[in-house]
Amino acid sequence: MSRTVLAVLNRPSNSAAPRDPAAPLFSFADPLRPQLNVQDLGVTRGDGIFESISVVRGIPHALEAHLARFTHSAEVLELPAPDLATWRQAIRAVVERLDPVAEGFVRAVLTRGVEGDARPTGWVFASVSTDHSVARTRGVRVVLLDRGLRHDVGRTSPWLLSGAKTLSYAVNRAALREAARRNADDVLFVSSDGFVLEGPTSSLIYLRDGQLRTPATESGILEGTTQGDAFQWARQRGLGTGFELLTPIELGHTDAAWLVSSGRLAVPIRVLDGRPHPVRADMTADLNGYLLTREASVG
Repeated sequence: MSRTVLAVLNRPSNSAAPRDPAAPLFSFADPLRPQLNVQDLGVTRGDGIFESISVVRGIPHALEAHLARFTHSAEVLELPAPDLATWRQAIRAVVERLDPVAEGFVRAVLTRGVEGDARPTGWVFASVSTDHSVARTRGVRVVLLDRGLRHDVGRTSPWLLSGAKTLSYAVNRAALREAARRNADDVLFVSSDGFVLEGPTSSLIYLRDGQLRTPATESGILEGTTQGDAFQWARQRGLGTGFELLTPIELGHTDAAWLVSSGRLAVPIRVLDGRPHPVRADMTADLNGYLLTREASVG
């Protein structure tokens, strides 16, 4: 058992040749030693996709939903289609080798590979998760930042790859550094035409008019797997769910709001652009309890 596990895929896609025709589908490698070609386009151009999958008590959460989004991201980037059977097997294999901790994560990465080689690169990395208990209970301070794109950019400019989970995270990291400069913990992006979108690493859900809602996925944002689970929780509690366009002013008048993601789960927003925001501690605890229980029972 180990606190970090790495598996390198020999043939990430059936549409491309394997690295070694005689080798198995994947092999374990030392995560502390160099494994990647410095000319790989995932490194030199950020030309690739990934999924981060929460692991609770040895079970990868919402695995099929993550694999479906992985496939969609590959389609958007016109990457060779992932061989899901191999990826699924590799993910389960690294999880089995991971230390038996309450929470961990798996990151699956597919790149275009070395330029001109025509063979994609793929690997699966598993590790023990950071402790997110303080953020889940105390909440986070969030600042609104202009993304500089209209909310309908996914329809008007598909080449901008909105809605795909790519390796190009430089803007997201820069946004989090700007949040720190503004004495905030996290960010919500706002479209140039004035609608709330998503966080750099999270989806937004909020309580409004007795319903749990989220910004419309047609707004050029990533479809959230944890957001989907949160909606299932809401429906089981008799709450309606829905998608809508929301302005920052409207968000400020919601009854509660959360950033949700596979790793942190549901984190309440306690400060929004410098103003206190209502926190429903009871709902937060119930929702996170549901997500943790669900994560331990699906895969």
